[in-house]
Amino acid sequence: QVQLVESGGGLAQPGGSLRPSCAASGFTFSSYAMSWARQAPGGGLEWICGFYSDGSETRYEDSVKGRFTTSRDNAKNTLCLQMNSLNPEDTALYYCARGLSSSDCKGTVGGGTEVTVSS
Repeated sequence: QVQLVESGGGLAQPGGSLRPSCAASGFTFSSYAMSWARQAPGGGLEWICGFYSDGSETRYEDSVKGRFTTSRDNAKNTLCLQMNSLNPEDTALYYCARGLSSSDCKGTVGGGTEVTVSS
């Protein structure tokens, strides 16, 4: 079955960086779009960025554009999210997601990794 295991979250100071990653298994990773989503405390799920299966990036959510960069390694079945210039509004549970198809990034999410930005 599909397994998505996120790691690499934690506590960062404003202006700091974190690099969560996602280990995927149970499906042909290279055939699916993959993405990151997040859910802030009390908020809804926000899709922030991802890759289509052809390697092209999706658009980045405006709130993270220029600060976050995602990458995928089809050989290792991993997805990473480099988060720079963090601010307290980035505090959320971050999810890796396998898209519904090669071109649809929204789909099954993993268990999430918590990111807290605070001084």
